[in-house]
Amino acid sequence: MPENATDAPVVEFTPVVVGGDIGAYSLARAFHEAYGVRTVAISRLAGWVVGTSSLIDNVQCQDPFDPETLAPVLQEVADAHPGRPLLLLGSADATVKPIIRIRDEIGLDPRYIAPYVDLETFAAATEKQNFTKLCQDLEVDHPGTVVVDLAQEVPGDLEVPFEFPVIAKPAEVSEWKRIDFPGKNKVHTVDSPEDLRGLLTAIRGAGYRESIIVQDRIPGDDQYMRILTVYCDADSRVRFASYGHTLLEEHAPGAIGNPAAIITGVDREMVAQAQRLCERLGWTGYANFDLKYDRRDGRTKFFELNPRLGRSNYYVTAGGHNPVTWYVDEHLRHALPEQGPGSGVGEDGILQDQPEVLYAVVPISLVKRYTTLPEAKARLRRALRARVGNPLHYPGVDDSLSRRRYVLAAGLNSVLKFQRYYRPEGGDRFSRLLRRRPRTAPGERA
Repeated sequence: MPENATDAPVVEFTPVVVGGDIGAYSLARAFHEAYGVRTVAISRLAGWVVGTSSLIDNVQCQDPFDPETLAPVLQEVADAHPGRPLLLLGSADATVKPIIRIRDEIGLDPRYIAPYVDLETFAAATEKQNFTKLCQDLEVDHPGTVVVDLAQEVPGDLEVPFEFPVIAKPAEVSEWKRIDFPGKNKVHTVDSPEDLRGLLTAIRGAGYRESIIVQDRIPGDDQYMRILTVYCDADSRVRFASYGHTLLEEHAPGAIGNPAAIITGVDREMVAQAQRLCERLGWTGYANFDLKYDRRDGRTKFFELNPRLGRSNYYVTAGGHNPVTWYVDEHLRHALPEQGPGSGVGEDGILQDQPEVLYAVVPISLVKRYTTLPEAKARLRRALRARVGNPLHYPGVDDSLSRRRYVLAAGLNSVLKFQRYYRPEGGDRFSRLLRRRPRTAPGERA
C-alpha cells in the first residue's frame, strides 16, 4: 500500500503530465509505483527519457509553453480517455503557468483536476522580485538581492551592494525560455560590473523585457545547496515536508542548478520558515524551495519557490514517501491523511525518523568524486549503506534493452559533462584523468 494511502476506495484516474524531462518521468514512475497506472506525457519532442518508457503514452505538442497551443492537445487527451478523471500536472514552472491560464481563462475539460494556485498567487510566489520582497517582509533568510527591470534601458551607473562575482538570473522563467543569445544559461555567474552591464545589454537585446535578479553569491560549491518540498492543504498549512542535502548539481548550460544527487534529511527551522511563506501567500498544493547554506553566518537561505514538485521530485519517493499520493488523497479521495503519532508525519508536517537515502541521477562514482566536505562524506557513506534511488533505474518494470543503453550513455555523458563544466572549490583532483578524453560521446542528447 502507498505510504500515504487512506482506507477510501481506489479511484480510477489518468495522470497527465506536461513535460518530457526526467522530472516528468519521475512523476510517471511515482504514479506507477503507487497505483500501477500509465501516464500521458505531453511534450514538444519525444526524448528518450519518456519516449522509451513502458509507463508513458507520449503525446506531442508543438509548443507546450503556449496555452493556446496546449489547450486543444489537452482536449484531445481528454477525448481519448473518456469516463474517468484526469490529474493534470506540469513538470516545470513554464508548463504550470499555461496550465493555470487554460484552467482559469481559456477553459479546461471539467474532468481535469489541475491542483495549482491562481495566476495572481503564482506570480506573487514565482516572480523572483516578488519572492525577495516576501522574504524581507517575513524575515525569512535570503541572499542580498538587486532587481533590474529590463523594461527600461540598462542603467549606465548600475551598482550592487555586494562583492563580485554575483549571480544573475531571470525573474520570469516562462519569458526567459522564449529568448536566445550567445552564452545563455539558466543562471549566470558574473565576475565584474562591466560583465554585468554587458550581460544585461545582451539579454535586453534578445527581447527579454522582464526583471533580472542580481544576487549576492553565497560561497561554497554544490555541497552547500539544500532542497525543501512541502505540501499545503486548502488552509495553507504544511501537511508534509521533505528536506534534502544536495551533494551535486547539473552544470551543463540549460540544466545548471538542477540537483543531480541529494541525501534526504530533516530541518525544522527551514520548514517553519516555509510555513510562514506559504501562509502569507495562501499557497495550496506543492511548493519546492531552493536553498543554500551560508557558511559566513551559519544560516540557510531561500533562493526561490517552484510552484510544483521539482525536477528532482524522486528524492521524495526514494525516501519512502511517494509525493503524488497527496494529490490523489486530496483531490480524488477527498481525504488527506492524518498527522501525528503513527502516521509517519508529525503535526508540523515534518517526516518522523526520516532515513538518510541517496537520490542520484548520475553515476555514484561522480557523487563520491565531488563529495569532499567531511560531514557530507560521512552522510554519503551512511546513505550508500541504506538505499540509493535513481528514477531511471526501474528494474523488472521499465528496463528494455534500448532504454538500458540510453541510461548507460547518459551516465557516461554525465562524466564528460561534469569534467567539462564543473570546477568545485579547490578544483577537481581527477581532472588529469579525463583531460585527453573526448568532450562528447554517443547519446549526447541524453
